[in-house]
Amino acid sequence: MRGPLLAPGARGAFDADGVTVSCVVSVSDTLLAYYLGWSLGKGVPFTNFIGLAVSHDAGSTFVRHAVAPIVGRSEANPFTLGYPWVLRDGDAWTMWFGSHLAWGAQGLEMQHVVKSATSPDGLQWQADSRTVVGLAGAADPQEYAVSRPCVVARGERQFMWYARRNPDYQLGFASRRTGGDWVRQDDQLRFLGQPEAWEDTERTYPCVFALQGTYYMLYNGNGYGRSGFGLARLENPECLAE
Repeated sequence: MRGPLLAPGARGAFDADGVTVSCVVSVSDTLLAYYLGWSLGKGVPFTNFIGLAVSHDAGSTFVRHAVAPIVGRSEANPFTLGYPWVLRDGDAWTMWFGSHLAWGAQGLEMQHVVKSATSPDGLQWQADSRTVVGLAGAADPQEYAVSRPCVVARGERQFMWYARRNPDYQLGFASRRTGGDWVRQDDQLRFLGQPEAWEDTERTYPCVFALQGTYYMLYNGNGYGRSGFGLARLENPECLAE
């Protein structure tokens, strides 16, 4: 059995208490793994920033691009960040990630939304302060987090799946014309049949990909995925019309 491809960082580093890879982009013979670095806290439970690891051997080994995060704390994102997803279109790179608007008075109380950043090379990033997918508000007053975006581009349209929390984790969906505003359409994301025991309270942390012309979704089950993860197949691909 192989050991971890990416271990936690050095003591005191932004990723000293854990790393979670959420997106890998292939560029020629290089794999860029964008990940979330974890640092446990006292005043707040944790602080997360975004790092990058690189592989030149088809994913057999990864090394950190830098000791510091590639997207860290800033005026645009002053608290803590969430899982990144990166798309490349020629020389234009876009990253979507979670960001805290605020911590609550105690525990895991938070307001967490999706923001974005752009880059000319996938290495140097400029974060945008604007929220691109916000909380549901009056449509779901209990919702306090939208996180773990996954974006698929088809022609002039882009489609995003994400996790939302209120307080259990569920899946959400949004779409837009490329360059336009994202529109939440959570009610359009449905699973056929009855959930099995391992996913009967939560489905979350989606990753959508195409294989031989068919779209699939990997997703976590109950307890943040403690119960396991599943694979679903898209039955109506016409919903991703270009």
